Amino acid sequence: MSLEASLQKSLDATQRTFNTIRTGRANTSLLDKVMVDYYGSETPLKSLASLSTPDAQTIQIQPFDRGAMGDIEKAIAMSGLGLTPNNDGQVIRINIPPLTEDRRKTLSKLAAKYAEEGKVALRNIRRDAIDKVKKREKDGELSEDQSHDAQARIQKTLDSFIRTLEARLKEKEAEILKV
Repeated sequence: MSLEASLQKSLDATQRTFNTIRTGRANTSLLDKVMVDYYGSETPLKSLASLSTPDAQTIQIQPFDRGAMGDIEKAIAMSGLGLTPNNDGQVIRINIPPLTEDRRKTLSKLAAKYAEEGKVALRNIRRDAIDKVKKREKDGELSEDQSHDAQARIQKTLDSFIRTLEARLKEKEAEILKV
């Protein structure tokens, strides 16, 4: 796998983690990590129901199998997201209450923590790539100049991905702090 592909994969994983952080608006990605005990096996919620946001404050869940409604409600209530599902027999609705100022600050700090974890993952990928270049230099496959050039290119690539990650963090923080 190329360096850029590895870095992009890590950046995408961080973005998916950002998407699970609640903002003031309803977003179906909040439920991405919810697993439902469906006939004895852990199944992702999005495999059992269609998810939509009819308005800015509501997530609507339309189960494919009405028999799974109770299991879906239970999984959402137990997910630790602090959401309360309402079942009308046809669909499950989740009202997303507006965030308090303290909660917004806490979620903003959580986003920063996820960004830092993403940066660490990106730096680990850089370290592995530089180790490979140094090994090739030691084995005589690369000259010292070629090795330094390759390491500089690796660092330059990492820097661009970190800038992208920081831009995504700023977007997420703005989304969280927007009232």
